[in-house]
Amino acid sequence: MKRVLLINTNTCRIPYPVAPLGLCLLASALREDFEVRVHDGAFDSGAGLAEAVQGFRPDVVGLTIRNVDDLIARGGTFFLDQVRDEFVRPLRALTSVPLVLGGSAFSLFPAHLMDDYGADWGVVAEGEHAFRDLLLALRDGRDPGDLPGVVSRRDGRIVVNPPRCLPGPLVTPRAEVDLHIDFTPYRRLGSYPVQARRGCSHGCIYCTYPNVEGRVYRLREASDIAGEIAEAAARLPGATFEFVDSTFNEPPGHAEAICDAIVAAAPGVRLRTMGVNPGGVTADLLGRMKAAGFAQIDCTPDSASPRMIRSLGKNFTPDGLLRAARVIRTEAMPTVWFFLFGGPGEDESTIAESLDFIDREISPDDLVLMGVGLRIYPATPLHRIALREGLVGPDDDLVTPTFYVQPPLGYDGVMRLLVQAAATRPNCLPPGENTPDPDMLRQAVEMRARDGLAEPMFRTLLRLRRAWPRFAGATPAPK
Repeated sequence: MKRVLLINTNTCRIPYPVAPLGLCLLASALREDFEVRVHDGAFDSGAGLAEAVQGFRPDVVGLTIRNVDDLIARGGTFFLDQVRDEFVRPLRALTSVPLVLGGSAFSLFPAHLMDDYGADWGVVAEGEHAFRDLLLALRDGRDPGDLPGVVSRRDGRIVVNPPRCLPGPLVTPRAEVDLHIDFTPYRRLGSYPVQARRGCSHGCIYCTYPNVEGRVYRLREASDIAGEIAEAAARLPGATFEFVDSTFNEPPGHAEAICDAIVAAAPGVRLRTMGVNPGGVTADLLGRMKAAGFAQIDCTPDSASPRMIRSLGKNFTPDGLLRAARVIRTEAMPTVWFFLFGGPGEDESTIAESLDFIDREISPDDLVLMGVGLRIYPATPLHRIALREGLVGPDDDLVTPTFYVQPPLGYDGVMRLLVQAAATRPNCLPPGENTPDPDMLRQAVEMRARDGLAEPMFRTLLRLRRAWPRFAGATPAPK
């Protein structure tokens, strides 16, 4: 057993395509012991599988499943059937070598996907060690069934071994994403992904990160992160690098160290990050981020209502959120804000509190994305709440997307309030309007080229959106 084919099955490109960071980390981790090839199915929906299999003739195929669904409560997309039809079934027709499943979606529903896809093996949680150990055991003729993180079949049952999260610093190979796949379409539409930590110590009621990555932070050395960015930037001049961590600025001090290291090792790069937690936003942090090259951040409070902040299990207080918003505005850091409505205890008064906060504290030049409903995942606090309230049953596997929306408002009631709110707030997008109109996107691209705009794309789109006739009489929030 020498050749390992790794396949990316994530074809979702809304709002932009996401390069397969985890798969590239695996490829880098395996290449000392195996001949590895990555097939990126993001843009061909499996059309290139036959060429990849027949040309490479793998001894094992590893297939990653990133998303179960798109987290949209109504009219959303369910990806698992698509992965089975476009990737798994064609693979089974092309080769009989062992099929190993992995990825974040697989880690949430390993038994279901092993059965549905007819896979031979699986790996839950992080795979750099578990998948390598599985492959070495298969190569050497040993039974991998007892290895940590390995999913196997025994006596007609699916057995899921708990993963082993190694304590201490996070030491991973450099992903070198652009060396494993054709990065051209990602460079044009998205960004180069970078991971700085794993684990999360917070208690957000809907979140699966603590279950998948552990509840203890494991941090990469800031110098290693900066070195990775410097090397990739030399290969990809002008690329944007995105930190994909669930909380970039946790624990305190790590993000600041990363920024300082980037200033020293990779000056002039362009950066962005998701998951800036309001509880740790300071003027010092944002100053260092701007010095390092951050052009945009995403901030994820979910709510500004004191009652809902407690209900959602957030780690910050209303006063902490207020301080964060004012620092972001004072430091003029372009920000996309995320608010999630409909959680336990939500009503018209708590929605009004969040909307009032948006009007008072968020710049009209910054984008606010509003969602309805919380996806219920197994073994989360929200799952226990839904069980207690009878919204789901103990035998529900939750693979089919199931959302919590607080009665009596329900989905329709929350949606009605958000659509009304967005009608007079050009920077607020309710569900269903999160993807730019194609004509508006074309106009934005032309405007950026004509005027030499370097601002984040969302700000250019907001310029055009404010000119829509429906917003002619809208009163902007105070500056």
